[in-house]
Amino acid sequence: MKAEIIAVGTELLLGQIVNSNAQFLSQELAALGIDVFFQTVVGDNSSRLQQAIEIARSRADVILFTGGIGPTEDDLTKDALAASLGRSLHIDQLAMDHVQRFFDERKIVMTENNRKQALIIDGTTPLPNETGLAVGLALADGGKYYIVLPGPPREMKPMFTGQAKPWLQQHALTGEMPIYSKMLKFAGIGESLLEDKLIDLIRNQSDPTIAPYAKEGEVTVRISTKAPSEREAMQKLEVLEKTIQEILPEHMYANIDVPLEQLIVDWMADAGLTVSAAESCTGGLLMESITNIPGSASMFLGGIVCYSNDMKKKLLNVPSALLEGPDAPGAVSREVAEVLADQVRMIADSDFGLSVTGVAGPGYSERKPVGLVFIGLAERGRPTEVYELNLKGTRENIRLRTVKSLLYRLWRRLEERKVDTPLEGSALQ
Repeated sequence: MKAEIIAVGTELLLGQIVNSNAQFLSQELAALGIDVFFQTVVGDNSSRLQQAIEIARSRADVILFTGGIGPTEDDLTKDALAASLGRSLHIDQLAMDHVQRFFDERKIVMTENNRKQALIIDGTTPLPNETGLAVGLALADGGKYYIVLPGPPREMKPMFTGQAKPWLQQHALTGEMPIYSKMLKFAGIGESLLEDKLIDLIRNQSDPTIAPYAKEGEVTVRISTKAPSEREAMQKLEVLEKTIQEILPEHMYANIDVPLEQLIVDWMADAGLTVSAAESCTGGLLMESITNIPGSASMFLGGIVCYSNDMKKKLLNVPSALLEGPDAPGAVSREVAEVLADQVRMIADSDFGLSVTGVAGPGYSERKPVGLVFIGLAERGRPTEVYELNLKGTRENIRLRTVKSLLYRLWRRLEERKVDTPLEGSALQ
């Protein structure tokens, strides 16, 4: 069964708000076994909206609308759909009572245009709005299924979950199997290289399916299958997951949708391990990524943003000979990254010390190119390791990729230590 989502609102076309509703609905529909093939955004114009409805009807079985059902003149969704289907509109009394009660309880005079929020199309099932005023609706007509939902996510999401979803299951999904998915998370590898490693699986996929996609510094692979039950689906998915993990054992860190920093925080907190950090070009981004995770207070002892050479010398005891002079390697160097990691670990008395020094751009520094970064990893009782990165992209991209690279190196070190209490669902099990 195929679906199309039509988001209504000129503010969406102008970029004044982001269409987060489409993401939510696509995920919910996929879980029901309904494939979303198209997403359409239409402004507040009746003729263009009716054109979008006609196009959607020609290529989709389920058509969902979000937005355009409020009290103002430019709220046209129900009118356009009624016109397209050749049906009339009428006031739903229960919905009208709900709207009137809202104003009565607040001792506010209700303007006449608010009656519009109680309109439904003849022959439809009203979808009560538990968090707002405008009633939604569900309708089967000519072998097609129509769902009309409000635009604000705080109204749309509970209406879909509590009202529209059960209606679809009862009326449209009598023969459909749900889709089950697992999210496999990878770090320390780019999307193109990961795809190259998995190319035989991707080219020969049928069921389950494989879909890789990337964010900055991380890659996710979604594996999906349709099955009558979750147990049968998981049996198929686990076979494919094991095959993928065997191909990329050094990069797959979880089979649940969590960021790498959350996994690290949970592992270290459970194992009683601690970490500190010294950052130059990332300016505290590494520390922010760690401390954004609940529970990080038990494993992150603190850090220093040492942007200038003076701060490197005064707070982290970096020798002047490394920073200044014709023969000095300079602040952006392997030697300085090593000292920073060692010193911050010793000052904090932590199990691990992390360091970053580099050129994030946009200009050169110390005659060194943008994207040259050194990251250090110190561990109590082990030699400190430094890794050279040569990154491309904007200043923001370089800073974020640097942080992800350092977190990846820390995760690999934790793997070597064989932490006894990994996060449930992690690739360490």
